[in-house]
Amino acid sequence: MGLLVDQELNSCKSDPLGMFARLSPFGLGGVDPSLKFAAANPALLDMFCVANVGDLPSLDQLAHADDRRVLADAVAAANAGDDSPRPLELRLQRKDGMSFWCLLSIARYGEGEEGRLGVHLVDIDERKRRELELADSESRWNHALESAGQGVWDHDFAKGEMFYSRRWKAIRGLAPDETVDGSLEAWIESVHPDDRERVLVEISRQESAEAIFNVFSYRERHRNGQWIWIESRGAVVEYGPDGRPSRIAGTDTDITERKTAEERLAQLSRRLELALDISRIGVFEVDLDTQAVSWDERVREMYGKGGKPVGPTDWEDSVHPDDRQSALADVARSVADGAPYSHAFRIVRSGEIRHIRARGAPFVDVNGVRRLIGANWDVTEDVLLQQELQRAKDLAEARSAALEEARARIEYTALHDHLTGLPNRRYLDSALEERARIAAQNGTRLSVLHIDLDRFKEVNDTLGHTAGDRMLTHAAGVLTAQMGPEDFVARIGGDEFVFLVCGSPKRHLGELADRIVRAMCKPVPFQGNICRVGASIGIASAADPSIDGKQLLVDADLALYRAKNGGRGRHEFFTRDFQAQIETSRRNADEIMAALEQHRFVPYYQPQFCARTLDLVGVETLARWHHPERGILAPDTFLPIAEELNAVAAIDRQILERAVRDLQAWDDAGLGIPKLSVNVSSRRLHDPDLGVSLRALPIEPGRLSFELLESIFLDECDQTVLDNLAEIRKRGIDIEIDDFGTGHASIVGLIRLLPRRLKIDRQLVKPIVHSMAQRRLVGTIIEIGRSLDIAVTAEGAETAIHVQMLRDMGCDTLQGYALARPMPASAIPDFVRAQGWREGFATARDLHERLKRKIGN
Repeated sequence: MGLLVDQELNSCKSDPLGMFARLSPFGLGGVDPSLKFAAANPALLDMFCVANVGDLPSLDQLAHADDRRVLADAVAAANAGDDSPRPLELRLQRKDGMSFWCLLSIARYGEGEEGRLGVHLVDIDERKRRELELADSESRWNHALESAGQGVWDHDFAKGEMFYSRRWKAIRGLAPDETVDGSLEAWIESVHPDDRERVLVEISRQESAEAIFNVFSYRERHRNGQWIWIESRGAVVEYGPDGRPSRIAGTDTDITERKTAEERLAQLSRRLELALDISRIGVFEVDLDTQAVSWDERVREMYGKGGKPVGPTDWEDSVHPDDRQSALADVARSVADGAPYSHAFRIVRSGEIRHIRARGAPFVDVNGVRRLIGANWDVTEDVLLQQELQRAKDLAEARSAALEEARARIEYTALHDHLTGLPNRRYLDSALEERARIAAQNGTRLSVLHIDLDRFKEVNDTLGHTAGDRMLTHAAGVLTAQMGPEDFVARIGGDEFVFLVCGSPKRHLGELADRIVRAMCKPVPFQGNICRVGASIGIASAADPSIDGKQLLVDADLALYRAKNGGRGRHEFFTRDFQAQIETSRRNADEIMAALEQHRFVPYYQPQFCARTLDLVGVETLARWHHPERGILAPDTFLPIAEELNAVAAIDRQILERAVRDLQAWDDAGLGIPKLSVNVSSRRLHDPDLGVSLRALPIEPGRLSFELLESIFLDECDQTVLDNLAEIRKRGIDIEIDDFGTGHASIVGLIRLLPRRLKIDRQLVKPIVHSMAQRRLVGTIIEIGRSLDIAVTAEGAETAIHVQMLRDMGCDTLQGYALARPMPASAIPDFVRAQGWREGFATARDLHERLKRKIGN
């Protein structure tokens, strides 16, 4: 550079270094401390298109504005004595403003303030611009790849360099500055085990030059642990001396979403295909311009075409002639309107008729071709099933109608009397409840007439059931004729009817009942006979918000009972007084049932005596009710109600059990009462459990006798009575006939029964003192007993005269107030020990003389 200090040396041809500077293709020059050029070789002048050094601007003015800072730093470093300056790439400008790239080197030479800077310039503009263009192009490609989501990789095996772009790392969840171990051994571990073998094969094919360009996909584990799908594209970029690839570059793309979508689409396709296969739905497509058709296997099978080619008219030809016109019209309308269609038709396949349903729709494909796509499915089995179901439905409906008719008949029969056609008791119950509810809501009156036919049994027994039926229909006609628009009439059984009067308050129930009675009494001709019946009517009525229909019917029944007891052929109203009597009876009934539970029925005893000796021969047991408020009550206060309650047998049982215990107590006390007689009711004799209860009692044979009322119909005993009588005798219990002479027991009955004793009723005994006829009657009874070897007991021996006369007439046993009154069990011991009944009676001879004198007077 020293050769250029003086401009004249620049032309010195004798100096080799000067010659080198002048001939050098590189720009050489020197600048003073102000950076003004002091010398320059021709190449430098040519770079800036000037002829002389003086035409060159200063070095800092030549620098591009963007590079002046770089130049200033280099100058400062050179002035500081930097011995190894680095060449700088920067832009310099010519006078015309054009800039060019050059390589600048600056070094200081000379000492002190006079030292200068040597400048070495190399024009690199063309190379530099190519490099910038290449970098710009590479940048654009990198941006394009990054935008496309592709990660770039470059494996230069010759240099041992492996490059992975930021996107390549991001795909795998790696940091942009993270180092990647690109060795095959390390990388293959991140590949899914199921894909490794296939990936190694693909890599081997590329590295062996078998595949210059290769594309394959595989699964690789993401940094977060999930598997992602990668599509790798690689190409051989350079080959080595051996002909094998020395550099391979490519891109990786994350196709996980695409693979997921493909899998979903595949699943959907599989499901669709499976659904089509299971449902036997076939798909067809028609090119509406060329009429070319495409049928899938199911449609072909459906129409019996198999592998045969399908033409435009095959479908039309297969449609049943009766359905062809409508089917073609549906398709044509759909194509014309551009709308979907749905229809059903029949086809003929090998002579067999099949039922088809079809749906279709026209559309235009991506190429602008008009097409028709649709589906067919065979519904023959469904149609046949529907036809069968319809036939079954029609048959079921016919049967249902018949059943409904039968049900109506059954219901009518269940609710009506078959003979008269009137509603029956079941119908009455519901009608009574409904009418009671309506009357309560509307505040109207509801009345019940309970009607019972008089003398119906006589007609039925004498002329037969046919005549009875005729009278029942006559009664139904009479009652129906008297009905108002809201009334109701029912036959509730036998010869009983109920007439409900509803609504109108103006009707006079008494007059209605009289009309019914009069109409019932009219003669009815039957098979040459004139039949007549009457009617008794019980009436109950109510008009309040709490009407009880069932109670009204009960009240009417009670009124009917009173009407019949009052003489029949009449009506009776249920009244408050009548209700009070009923309530009293009900209360008495409740008390009787409670007395049974509390064992308040107790025996009283009336002693019986030998007529000749007046010795005690037994006691008769009499039932008494030990009432907690009214004291001791006689049978006439409770027996009628007990009969209605069917409680007489239970009372008999309690009295008998107590009497047996009393007899045992007397024996233990040494009283020596020979016999105990107990009254037995008809119900008790008809009790099939009588024998069982007797076997449970400690009865000594011959010590107990049962007194049976003459009114028990000894001539017509049923089998239960006969069995019980046999059991009574088997237990050693005597049988007595009580109240003989007041009933209708025959001599034949006495002979068959052979009682041990019979008792003459007090009504026959009491008048013998004053009536000879009565004495003869009693004497005759005594003679009958003696002739049949039956002992006779006389009740009602009220006076000493009765005692004497009955003794003289041959009576065996006496019982009456003249000798002893009824007493509780506790009084028997003192009575027996005192023998007080003998006082006032003389010996038999004295009594006989006294009686003769009284008769003579």
